[in-house]
Amino acid sequence: MSDERTFDPTLIQREEEDGVGAYYYPVEGAVRPAVLTWRSGGGRTGADDVRVVDHTFTPPEARGRGIAAGLVDAIVADARAEGFRIAPLCPYVVRAFGKNPDWADIRADLPR
Repeated sequence: MSDERTFDPTLIQREEEDGVGAYYYPVEGAVRPAVLTWRSGGGRTGADDVRVVDHTFTPPEARGRGIAAGLVDAIVADARAEGFRIAPLCPYVVRAFGKNPDWADIRADLPR
């Protein structure tokens, strides 16, 4: 049996439809999963290769386990593999990009 406090990145689920998406992480005993949400940066700017990360949430009972960081790592890995860039809007993701200067190549400005 695994320790419920151990973060397992293989449990992250990804959904995408019509220019919006999310990364989910199930939290045992919580009403809601941990989540990172994004929307396409397309539209007037033409930045279809940009995903604006606008929200992260981790249930209170699961905070401090690295789940939010794992969700950010997952979208960063996907950006590198799939060729999109990330425009951080969520304060947590803005801080994560500030702590990881090696992500500068996939950081995008927020669309106007």
